[in-house]
Amino acid sequence: MENYKIAVVVGSLRKESFNLKTAKILMALAPESLSLQLVSIAELPIFNEDLEETPPREWVSFREKIRDADGLLFLTPEYNRSIPGVLKNAIDVGSRPYGQSSWDGKPAAVVSVSIGAIGGFGANHHLRQSLFFLNVPTMAQPEAYIGYATGMFDDNGILTNSSTEDFLKDFMVAFGEWVATHAIKQTA
Repeated sequence: MENYKIAVVVGSLRKESFNLKTAKILMALAPESLSLQLVSIAELPIFNEDLEETPPREWVSFREKIRDADGLLFLTPEYNRSIPGVLKNAIDVGSRPYGQSSWDGKPAAVVSVSIGAIGGFGANHHLRQSLFFLNVPTMAQPEAYIGYATGMFDDNGILTNSSTEDFLKDFMVAFGEWVATHAIKQTA
């Protein structure tokens, strides 16, 4: 069985982030074919093309981690119907230098987690728009908009809703198949 390295990028920096909690649950529910690793975006300096001559070490390290991954899993909250600035910064950092995008061709999935009823729908779709431009084939189904996150976890970050857990497990199985299918297409 093939084992695929998946970079997990969480668009929230909060220590008690619902997206980070969900990422950890997804990592635990992932099929054996996926090996997931959190890739932090917290220390990335703001993208400024003037710095490309001697890029900050944080940019270099981040780009290498993304380049080394076989696939990508994004989790994002919704800020003002879009993605957080820190996640957009990570997208920009990974897409440069021009013509050398670390994201290029990697299969991905997007999960949005929100305290609201629509589960971060706007952020999910804004992120997909950027990924489309960056040639990141993003899984279309199942879609993952996780709403009402404030009541989903206990004090230890354990998911308390069994139907959401079942959905997330099915989502990860589908993502594993998406990654495997894309990998086959690239080697064919």
